[in-house]
Amino acid sequence: MKKVYVLLAEGFELIEALTPVDVLRRCGADVKTVSISEDSFVTSAQKVTVKSDLILKESNLHDGDMLILPGGYPGYENLGKDSNVGELVKFYAKEGKYIGAICGAPSVLACNGIGEGKMVTCHTSIKDTMSKYNYQDKDVVQDEKIITGVGAGHSLDFALKLAENLFSEEILTKVKTGMELL
Repeated sequence: MKKVYVLLAEGFELIEALTPVDVLRRCGADVKTVSISEDSFVTSAQKVTVKSDLILKESNLHDGDMLILPGGYPGYENLGKDSNVGELVKFYAKEGKYIGAICGAPSVLACNGIGEGKMVTCHTSIKDTMSKYNYQDKDVVQDEKIITGVGAGHSLDFALKLAENLFSEEILTKVKTGMELL
């Protein structure tokens, strides 16, 4: 079973975090939401409080196949400032595991020096932060094991691209059909 962790910081973007959770669970992944604070309850930028499955400081997340970083303000800044998040993202990059980052969250890659020179997309508000990357004006961009999305309005496209990397076309077709996408 594929294992995926979605990091939640105070001020995360709700649909950028939970759309991948939904799609990947429909595909059969073991997806866990992970609070980066000491509290399992994390409040989104939209003032919706979510109870995470795990707390980062109490968990070993090295066994995952994919790590997902949602954007949202100030969520992506909180992810970028957390040294434990930085260490985890560096581990996933070093081990050649998938990293998904959407909206402002690609800046977490930049502040940790991960994937410089790779093609990425991101929210226009952080485009200048990504000067060491090959910015693409697209909704979703994949360069090797780094998958980036432009923002909240493309959360489903981002989630489907993540799923495409972990699951067969047969599983994706079944999930898309069930979601009335085909």
